[in-house]
Amino acid sequence: MSTLIESFEKSDQLRGPAHHLIPGGAHTYAKGDDQYPVLSPGFIARGLGSHIWDVDDNEYIEYGMGNRAVGLGHAYAPVLEAVTRQLQRGCNFVRPADIEVECAETFLETIPTAEMVKFCKDGSHATSGAVRLARAVTGRDYIARCSDHPFFSTDDWFIGTTEMNAGIPQAVQELTLGFKYNDIASVKALFENHPGKIAGLILEASRGDDPENNFLHEVRNLCHRNGALFILDEMITGFRWHVGGAQQFYRIEPDLSCFGKALGNGFSVSALAGKREFMRLGGLEETGKPRVFLLSTTHGAETHALAAAIATMRIYRNEPVIEHLYDQGQALRAGIAQATTRHGLSAYVKVTGRACCLAYATLDRDRAPSQAFRTLFLQETIKRGILMPSLVVSYTHSDEDVARTIDAVDGALGVYKQALENGVENYLVGRPSDVVFRRFNTGPVAHRQLERASNG
Repeated sequence: MSTLIESFEKSDQLRGPAHHLIPGGAHTYAKGDDQYPVLSPGFIARGLGSHIWDVDDNEYIEYGMGNRAVGLGHAYAPVLEAVTRQLQRGCNFVRPADIEVECAETFLETIPTAEMVKFCKDGSHATSGAVRLARAVTGRDYIARCSDHPFFSTDDWFIGTTEMNAGIPQAVQELTLGFKYNDIASVKALFENHPGKIAGLILEASRGDDPENNFLHEVRNLCHRNGALFILDEMITGFRWHVGGAQQFYRIEPDLSCFGKALGNGFSVSALAGKREFMRLGGLEETGKPRVFLLSTTHGAETHALAAAIATMRIYRNEPVIEHLYDQGQALRAGIAQATTRHGLSAYVKVTGRACCLAYATLDRDRAPSQAFRTLFLQETIKRGILMPSLVVSYTHSDEDVARTIDAVDGALGVYKQALENGVENYLVGRPSDVVFRRFNTGPVAHRQLERASNG
C-alpha cells in the first residue's frame, strides 16, 4: 500500500456516543476500543470476501473474520442467496419450521459422531446446555474446564473462574474446577480430589498444538471410568480443523460437543450435539428420569440462520474450503517468518497455531509477551491496510491478499525493530491495548482515545 491509513474521523465521532449508549462501546468485549490501538478503525461499514471498509471508507484485508465466525468470506453469495430465499418465507413461527429437520439432518451427516442436535444462537448457550445436561445425567455439581483455554461461556459457571467475576456468587465459582491441557496428571488429580463429584469435563480439542500422548482419548477414558461426561467445545476447531470438526480429525468421539462461529458463516447459529442417551433427556420421550431444560430459545431456530448453516455446511462438504484455509495459512506463516528473519526479529514476533487458525505473539526486549508491542504491531499493520488481531483466514483470502499482508507486516516490522531499540513509547500513539479478562479498568478508554486522536 502506497498511502498509509491515518484518518479515522468518522470513527472518532462515533466513539463517544457508542460508549454513552453501550457499556464498553460494543456488544462483544473482544471488539472493544481497549483491544485496539488509538489509531484504528472504530466501526466497520461493510465487508465483501476477505476485505472490509470502515465508516471512513478505509479498506482493509481482514483476519480473524468476525472472531472466526466467517469462514467463507463476508457477504458470501451462495449463503446470502439461501438466506434471502428463506427470509421471503418468514423467519419465525409458532411451531417448528420444516427447515429445522433439514438442518438437523445436514448437521448430523456432517458430524457423524453425533446422534442428536439442538440449535441455538451462540456458543455460550450451547456449552451451558452441555454443562446442565452433564449435571442432570450424573446428579453431580462440579464441572471441570481446561484452564489453558480462554473462553467457554458468558454464563456464571465459566465467568466465575476469570478475573472478571464480579456479580457471581462465591458458591457458584467454587463449582468449576480447572485442569491443564496435555497434562493428564492434572486431570487424574481432579478425579482423585473430588471422587464421585464431577459431572463433566469440557475442553477444546486443540488451541493449535496437537494433543500429546493420546491426551484426548486418555481424558475421555478417565471421564468414563469416573462416571463423568466428556464434552468437546468445537466453536473454533469446528469447520477449520476438518469438515467433521477436530473430533473427526483426531478420531475422538465425545459424549457431547458444541459448535458455532463458522457454522453459519457469520449468521447467528450454534449447536449442541451428542449421544442420544444423553440428549433425549431434553426431549419428550424419556419418562423414567426428570426432564432437563436443555435449550429453549425464541430465536434458536430462526429459519434464515438455519438456511445459512445448511448452505455453509454443504459448501464445506463439496468444495476444498479446509484445504484452502491450510494453504493460505501456511503461505502466511512462511512469508512472515522470512520477514522476521530479514529484520532480525524471529525471537520477538512469532506466528503460532495451526495453519488454518493462526495467531501471533509479540515480545518485548526481554522476550516477554507485551501488550504495548502488540498494540504497536496492530497500529502499523492497520496503517498499511491490514486488520489482523489474529491471522485467521477465510475461503476468500487470495494469494494477492497474502502477498499484500506479508508486505504490510514487513513494513510494520521495521517500526517494531526501532521500537525495540529506542522504546515502544516513542512509536505507539496512545495507550496500549489490554486483556479482556481483568479485574479493574485503568481509565476511560474512549475519552483517552478521542483526546489522543485529536492531539495528533
